[in-house]
Amino acid sequence: MIVLGYRFEPKLWVIFVTAVFVIIFIELGKWQLSRADEKNARHEQLAQHAKQPPVTLPGTLVKLEDFQYREVEVRGEYLAEHTIYLDNKTYQGRAGYHIITPLKVSNGPLHVVINRGWIATGYDRSVLPQITEIKGEVKVTGLVVSPELRTLKLSDKVTPGVVWDNFNLQRYQEITRLEMQPLMILQKDQVEDGLIRDWDRPDSGAAKNLGYAVQWFLLAATAIIIFLVLNVKRKNSKIEST
Repeated sequence: MIVLGYRFEPKLWVIFVTAVFVIIFIELGKWQLSRADEKNARHEQLAQHAKQPPVTLPGTLVKLEDFQYREVEVRGEYLAEHTIYLDNKTYQGRAGYHIITPLKVSNGPLHVVINRGWIATGYDRSVLPQITEIKGEVKVTGLVVSPELRTLKLSDKVTPGVVWDNFNLQRYQEITRLEMQPLMILQKDQVEDGLIRDWDRPDSGAAKNLGYAVQWFLLAATAIIIFLVLNVKRKNSKIEST
């Protein structure tokens, strides 16, 4: 086929291969868009849960997905001897720790990990900042999140010290030998303990899927452009005239 002095005569197998890749890229882009829609819908539902009054965390074992991003309240006693300092946490540009202490739930045999808040490191990192020990039964109100917290991953091994780079609930249970609820509570109570509880609102994560979708659609467009560039050639008038 010749149009405006340009010849377009691609081979059949080239058309087939290009079409296959373009269809695959477009379908992958559409799949990423659907994933973004799912995450946005779920995030909106979680936002509605956050507006509801706190619910009491049961004394029996629960599922994380039934309580994630919901505000709960729980009564119990802190086990200060199992407190850990989660390292590499910053607040307004300052380095510090998140303080995590298990709570023995009053209405059952289980425990739940409480992220009590942030505290700054001192000038000498070999000396840990002092944490106010809270004794007796307390009522904790906070937001339920996943118990897996990761920052700078230096090693898969968790040492039984008080400073951790990452928090893994299973390893924490093995070290403390406590039976835990499969969740973590970000404490929101205003307690005079020197800790800062200014939690960021969890992101839906849809932006990442949208970015992937754009990449797949760009690959589809690139495949079409390459196909046209390699298969559209200017007509050679001298050869045609002979």
